[in-house]
Amino acid sequence: YGDLHTFELQAPTRLIEWARGNRVCVAGYGQSGGNEILQLLPPPSLQVKETQGLCPERDFKVECGGFSNRPVYSLKYVPDTSLLVTSGPPDSSLQVWQVSAEDSDVIKPVSAIPTESDTGQSWAKIATISARAPWVLHGSRLNSVQITEVESRKNIYMAAARNSEELSGLAFLDCNTLLLCSAKGQLCLADIRQPQSPLEAASVPSAPCGERWCMGVGRGPQGSDSSPRPVARLSSGGHLTLTDVRKISESLASAKCRVPSPSSGAEFLCVSWAPALESCLAVSGFDGTVHVYDAQSWDGSGREAEPIFVHKGHAFGGSDSSGGPPSVTTHTWHPQKARTLLSAASDGSLHVWDWVQPGGNC
Repeated sequence: YGDLHTFELQAPTRLIEWARGNRVCVAGYGQSGGNEILQLLPPPSLQVKETQGLCPERDFKVECGGFSNRPVYSLKYVPDTSLLVTSGPPDSSLQVWQVSAEDSDVIKPVSAIPTESDTGQSWAKIATISARAPWVLHGSRLNSVQITEVESRKNIYMAAARNSEELSGLAFLDCNTLLLCSAKGQLCLADIRQPQSPLEAASVPSAPCGERWCMGVGRGPQGSDSSPRPVARLSSGGHLTLTDVRKISESLASAKCRVPSPSSGAEFLCVSWAPALESCLAVSGFDGTVHVYDAQSWDGSGREAEPIFVHKGHAFGGSDSSGGPPSVTTHTWHPQKARTLLSAASDGSLHVWDWVQPGGNC
């Protein structure tokens, strides 16, 4: 390791979100009421652009917090605001939170965004943007995707989809273009300027049946916001498929993750591209580890890929609430520090770490 920090949360979290000023937001996902939503100030070593040796303070600090009376399965910071949006069971409605000013340490609920005809639908996946106004993209199924203006709760867009497959993820590619991923691995592109155009789903080429999938969208070359942008899809069986958003029906490359055994579900599956390292991605959700891969040499064979680094810190922690070994619930890359990642596990542990990799593109 180049560096490693650990922090113990009061309850396990399944999400990590970067907020303004490089703050970190986390939230609990327990089924009972009183799930914490916290904004953490990272250790000083993570707040400087260059490594400056040892820092006397190596822990996270809680800046402010609040409580949610429902499990928080997804949390997104609304750019250029002091607002957070969360979602979680038992329905697909959204909750909007105000991160209080400097003279207060409270994160308080300010409004809720209901959804039409959400009976029987699962919790909503969410993405946010502030290109024109603070918007939230949300939905639990392909035919329930919509964009809502956060502050006015005005509906901006409703997808015209005949497909009612469950959603596993969604993202803004820009202020006009959306990318959706179903639990079966189907990708859909949508343009909000053409709300009446039906969404066409492109399936994963040569994908094994019965597996659940998640999606991670990368940046363009040198951090450009324009196309091409890589998309990685990860299955509960450990299969990875890479796609270009310009040709979502075609596979650029595929590989098999080195996982101990296929996941029985997809509750914690997570794949993400490094924002500052070309062709590097991280995978978690199968056990107590996070794997980092360099995808540059991958082809279409689907053979097992060798990770360039494996973070095993959570696996050596205590047991989780079920008495078993902890599982990594989520991970995310630091937005500026190329090799630095944050990961959380089902035992309430939060780790921030980077690694030393001699040679190689990553």
